[in-house]
Amino acid sequence: MLTYDRFTTPVGQLIVVRSPVGVCYIGLPSTTLSQVKGWAGKTFPGVPLQPAPGPFHLERQELRAYVRRERTTFTLNLDHQNTPFAMKVLDAVHRIPYGETVTYRAIAERIGRPRSSRAVGRAVATNPLPLAIPCHRVVGSDGSLTGYGGGLPLKQRLLEMETGAAWL
Repeated sequence: MLTYDRFTTPVGQLIVVRSPVGVCYIGLPSTTLSQVKGWAGKTFPGVPLQPAPGPFHLERQELRAYVRRERTTFTLNLDHQNTPFAMKVLDAVHRIPYGETVTYRAIAERIGRPRSSRAVGRAVATNPLPLAIPCHRVVGSDGSLTGYGGGLPLKQRLLEMETGAAWL
């Protein structure tokens, strides 16, 4: 069974989904419950998705601390369901240090696929665990901000938060 919890943070409402293994989805403020249900149906066919019987205390604590600049890493158990290629990409993204950015091309090079920047972009775009796997830290080859599931203003806000710019 999958369970979910919705809660408010300084960047807006998040939806966190847990499987018996760990957190498998983090929905950003623009994510609807309908989108979460669609993702769950594709990723875990036949597995019911239900509201959690109580709050996800650890997830709430860590995600709120992150957006308040009190935490730079997470200890959450993650249940990352994806293709082998996307897993490689997102593993490389997961290793981008707090406050730094890396280009799609650099990620492609790090995983040994230097000509696959576009495929890297597609894998990053389908990251089901934003914030925990910090896809907001991936930028265009010229350093420009490119697509983000939560919208470019949120991506910019997260990057500014990590570099210490005033934003709250």
